[in-house]
Amino acid sequence: MRNNMDFKSQWTRFLPTSLVLNCATLGPLAYWSKAPGTIGSMAGLLLYTTFFHELNLTPGGQIKFIFILALLCYLAVVICGEAEERLMKRDPGEVILDEFVAVPICFLFLGDAFRYLDIWSWGLLLAGFALFRLFDILKPFGIKKLQNLPGGVGVVVDDLAAAAATCICLHVGTYFLLL
Repeated sequence: MRNNMDFKSQWTRFLPTSLVLNCATLGPLAYWSKAPGTIGSMAGLLLYTTFFHELNLTPGGQIKFIFILALLCYLAVVICGEAEERLMKRDPGEVILDEFVAVPICFLFLGDAFRYLDIWSWGLLLAGFALFRLFDILKPFGIKKLQNLPGGVGVVVDDLAAAAATCICLHVGTYFLLL
């Protein structure tokens, strides 16, 4: 099942299966609902609000945001790819690490819109969550084709693209609402 075209890291082969699967499914979270992607997205929203939100408020913090997010995306690609192999399934539904790491991208560079945690901020968070789920489920704009990429890249990149589309929509929406 290993593909030479896959973005694959050899170190993941040495990880215990329980560790790989627990990371990929966020422990028991993937099994809490018949909609594991939604649970993973909710966990990603919690990740953003508790960890990335403060980083998003300053230019120096935004650089850290991007660096940490890039590291998380790399880890998601290799862990999701390894989980896919060990489960012997293509893009398994119980693998929700991809949604978890993608959701913070939805709010990248929107720090000024989140300056204060008021009703506007909560509305923006909910809009971002809803748009991300919509784009992740429907996979418009060619996002569906990204799933055909091999291994962990195919598992994660469609979620990253859905998050980028969400981010663009939120930027356009806040621009027109804040005129």
